[in-house]
Amino acid sequence: MRALLRALPWLYLALLYAFIFLPVVVLVLFSFQDGRLPVPPFQGPTLRWYGEVLSDSRLMAALGNSFLVALGSSALSVLLGFLAACGLARYRLPGSALLRGVLIAPMTVSYLIIALGLLSTLNAAGLPLSLWSVGAGHVVINLPLCFAIIYASMGGHQVSMERAARDLGAPEWKVMWLVTAPMLMPALLAAFFLSVTFSWDEFIIAFLLSRFDVTLPVEIWSLLRSGLSPRTNAIGSLVFLVSVALLLVLEATVFRKAGRR
Repeated sequence: MRALLRALPWLYLALLYAFIFLPVVVLVLFSFQDGRLPVPPFQGPTLRWYGEVLSDSRLMAALGNSFLVALGSSALSVLLGFLAACGLARYRLPGSALLRGVLIAPMTVSYLIIALGLLSTLNAAGLPLSLWSVGAGHVVINLPLCFAIIYASMGGHQVSMERAARDLGAPEWKVMWLVTAPMLMPALLAAFFLSVTFSWDEFIIAFLLSRFDVTLPVEIWSLLRSGLSPRTNAIGSLVFLVSVALLLVLEATVFRKAGRR
């Protein structure tokens, strides 16, 4: 009985990891399927589908568009969220509680509603649909997240250092750039990478606000309309491997240095 009780936590942990990673294992396994459908029985292995994906100009263009939109919208979201957090946390503004609520409100709204509202606004303004409109939509959904993370990290222990910098004659922009931002660097990095993740996976806004230049989720959706194929497994496997490699590089460089500090 004691041995069983000791084994239960490990069994639960094994089942939990299997539940999380089994779909990924199946995805990667059938990306090497030497057949037309990614279904059992497994036939292969072959690198045919990876070659087709890497030689597909539309897929590579969609991949580049996803990187561009994710990095650009995330950087702008972090910048705007940082400025808004500094203003609402360090200064007494009329209606500051209402302003915080308005900034966080998009987190409670469905992406479909946000996309439809942006689509109506762009059509009324006569603006064309493009990657710029997709990036604007991703800023709308990522800005509240960035603001919430950064605002929660702005404690009172930083006020004295900011006040000391002002007493030494530093202008406000130098205080924010050289004092406040470095102290909030872990929160800024967390907000940025979470925004990149959400922007990378987002489909509804990218689908409704793009026309000819599409992101990778929209391109994958168009491929799935023609049926299952090991090509989609190969695309997912490449994205997964790139994400893991990026996470390992960040863990070995940025996050480890931040932890030492």
